[in-house]
Amino acid sequence: MLCLGIESTAHTFSCAIIEKKRKQGRILSDVRKIYRPPEGEGIHPREASRHHAENSPRVLSECLQKAGVKINDLDLVSYAAGPGLGPCLRIGAVVARSLSSYYDMPIFPVNHALGHIELGKMLTGAKDPLVLLVSGGHTMILAFLSKKWRVFGETLDITLGQLLDQIGRYAGFASPCGTKIEEIASRSSTYVQLPYVVKGNDVSFSGLLSATKRIMPKGLESACFSLQETAFSMMGEATERALSFTGKKELLVVGGVAANKRLSDILVSICKRHNCAFFVAPKEYAGDCGSQISWLGLLESSKKNGVQLADTFVRQSWRIDTVEVPY
Repeated sequence: MLCLGIESTAHTFSCAIIEKKRKQGRILSDVRKIYRPPEGEGIHPREASRHHAENSPRVLSECLQKAGVKINDLDLVSYAAGPGLGPCLRIGAVVARSLSSYYDMPIFPVNHALGHIELGKMLTGAKDPLVLLVSGGHTMILAFLSKKWRVFGETLDITLGQLLDQIGRYAGFASPCGTKIEEIASRSSTYVQLPYVVKGNDVSFSGLLSATKRIMPKGLESACFSLQETAFSMMGEATERALSFTGKKELLVVGGVAANKRLSDILVSICKRHNCAFFVAPKEYAGDCGSQISWLGLLESSKKNGVQLADTFVRQSWRIDTVEVPY
């Protein structure tokens, strides 16, 4: 079975085709075009959606070509219906609806965050993990129970990805900034005291953001190092508490920030203490991509027949713990 997945929640427009045989998935192609805002600026939804609209035909064509299939060979199409930026979500939805209508394919609107988790499980082999989802749109600790992913901790304000991006933009870089912050932080080992805020099993990054901006004029490298050490230690504490509470023996890290090596180092040491297997999404597929949407569409198609075009939707705010998992 072949599924085309369309991702357009934020800065990335991506199309991917995955082949599913029994319970195994194989990525045939995953093509992406990323909207790059001017330096020092974040994502402008209108400009990003224009970028997606202009690049969607080229991305789709290249995706089919790389997979070595024709559009008539596809069995279904899925698209990221949320959460995300409204204008960007609508581009992916329009492309998916057009293909479904013209080629008479079943269509599946899917949750972007759930896609991160399911693709991570497919690529790593994790079976029943505690999940740390860290990206520009999410910072959550999750475990699966009674057909839903339950939240065992999350951010109370901005996400970890937003924290890194806002510091990067303040320094004059263009979003996304996580890789740049990691590279600058690696040049220093000087720690400057910053606010460390863990409330129960939730975290708060707004005070850390303000304090980091104040120390940046004294040295960008030490500021980035201190930022990472503080933020990642906060996530480590919350994750370790959730591991103890749930008794899970697997930890899976997904989302764009999963690519950060220092975060992985901290979590690996926690897993060793708890005799817990550590899994992290491969760097190539940690961030937003069509593969996560395609694989989730295939999983849902095993229990559902898709939806009518009249029932397709986009939802800017769509919490993962409201989604019932049917498969």
